[in-house]
Amino acid sequence: MRRYAADVAVLARKDLMLELRARDTLPAMLLFVISALVVFHFALPSHSSDLAAKGLLWVAIVFTALVGLTRAFVAEREQRLIDGLLLAPCDRSAIWLAKAISVLAFLGAAEVVALPAYAAFFSGIGWSTVAAVALADIGIVAVGTLLAAVAAVSRTRELILPLLFLPLAIPVVIGGVGASVVGSPGRYLGFLCLYDAVFAIISWASFEYVVTE
Repeated sequence: MRRYAADVAVLARKDLMLELRARDTLPAMLLFVISALVVFHFALPSHSSDLAAKGLLWVAIVFTALVGLTRAFVAEREQRLIDGLLLAPCDRSAIWLAKAISVLAFLGAAEVVALPAYAAFFSGIGWSTVAAVALADIGIVAVGTLLAAVAAVSRTRELILPLLFLPLAIPVVIGGVGASVVGSPGRYLGFLCLYDAVFAIISWASFEYVVTE
C-alpha cells in the first residue's frame, strides 16, 4: 500500500510539474469557464429563474472539465510516454489515479475562479452548491480520466471523448442542479456520493484492461 501511494504521488507530481512548465491546460480551462459565464450572463434574460442560472453553471463546469480531460493524455500520446509507464514496475491503476488527481487539481483551480465569477454575474453561492461541486468533481475526473485514456489512441479524440463522456455526465448535472436549488439537498448529495463511488471503483478496476488494449 505504501509503495502504491508512492507511485501515485510520483506520477501525479510529474503531471503537475509538466503543467507548471508548459502552462497549457489550466489557462485553457480558466479562459473557457470565464468566457462561458460571461456569455451566459449576457444571454440569460434578467427575469430568468435561479434554476436556469444554476443549470448554466453546471454546463460550464462539465465543459470546462472536458477541456482538461481532452489534454489529459497529450504528453503520453505525442511522446510515447504511455509505453514507458506501462512497462514501469507499478500497478497500472496508479496511472489512472495519478492522472485523475492532476485533472482534479486543474479543475479545482479553475473553479476557484469560476464560482466567485458566477456569484458576481448571477446569484450567490450556497454551501450546498459548493459541496455538490466538490462531489461532482470527483465523479467527473474518475470516469473522464478513464474515457480520456480510451480516446487518446484515436486520431479523432476531440470528437470521441465528448461523445463518450457527456452521456455519463448527465447524472452529475442532475444531482448538482438539484443540490443547488432545493432546500434539503441531502438526497442529491447522497446521489453524487453514490455516483462517485460506483464510477471510481469501475474506472480503477478497468483501467489496466483499457490501456492494455
